[in-house]
Amino acid sequence: MRYLDKVDDTIIYFLTLAQEAQKKAYAPYSCFKVGAAAVGNSSKVYTGCNVENASYSLSMCAERIALFKAISEGESEIKALYIIGPENEPISPCGACRQVIFELARNSTIYLSNCNMTKVIETNSKELLPYGFDLKGR
Repeated sequence: MRYLDKVDDTIIYFLTLAQEAQKKAYAPYSCFKVGAAAVGNSSKVYTGCNVENASYSLSMCAERIALFKAISEGESEIKALYIIGPENEPISPCGACRQVIFELARNSTIYLSNCNMTKVIETNSKELLPYGFDLKGR
């Protein structure tokens, strides 16, 4: 896990797509809007935003929505996942998202960004969840 010294145009492009998704978030309870963009091996981009519910356990995070969209559209592998939140520091996925990332985006590069894309961390699933649950024994 490392902060990037320079955030290149490609990263900014995908974070901008995540930021556009973030604007669509439904977060009336936490007011914590998050956006994500998953890039598949096909180079297609799947975006997601968090969607809250008064029954909190029924809410869904942006990261999982983006990944579930990719898988449901037939994407077999995720190259990269970009996540942006409303904070001045890069945000980090929740535990549930880390587990889903561990399984569905295991070999992807993950970018965690602050609200204005000036601070970006590059990481991967194993750094986010070193001992993730795995039924396949990989």
